[in-house]
Amino acid sequence: MVRTDGSQQTESTPTRIGVAVDIPEPWGGLLTRRRAEAGDPQAAYVPAHLTLLGPTEIAPEHLPAVEAHLEKVAADHLPYTLHLRGTGTFRPITEVVFVAVAAGISECELLAEAINAAPGLRRETRFPYHPHVTVAHDVDPTALDRVYEDLAGFEAHIEVVKFTLFSHSGEARWQPRRDYLLGG
Repeated sequence: MVRTDGSQQTESTPTRIGVAVDIPEPWGGLLTRRRAEAGDPQAAYVPAHLTLLGPTEIAPEHLPAVEAHLEKVAADHLPYTLHLRGTGTFRPITEVVFVAVAAGISECELLAEAINAAPGLRRETRFPYHPHVTVAHDVDPTALDRVYEDLAGFEAHIEVVKFTLFSHSGEARWQPRRDYLLGG
């Protein structure tokens, strides 16, 4: 099998996937730039998003079943408004600063729970699911403090009408594979 990036993939090579809500413009570009300015190297590979399923390796033969499951999940959930407001942090547990979800939390939690029930997904998590948009991760503490303060007044209302399945070859940016429209 040839991947979209031109590299070879065998049937036994795991596929790395993730599911997220993209943060649209103008906010997505702003938050991705702010992450880069904080010195976070992931800004070059991970556009601003709200994770529903974090990076997960699956056997390639499970991908069609996962995609069918995502179709059903999307059809069973209605569009909703995501209200992002202010900043938060997971410090001192992890060195992360994020834009907080002020409304749409339960919708994100329900979507994440349903997505994680897909056949073939076996993902160990270290922490309970907490919807957020990361804006700095594992960077200098001063940079974490600065982005926390700089985005404290951030606010956006986003109409979430879809989520996206992404894949990653281990190099470059995460690539969108397919969008799933909420409500069918």
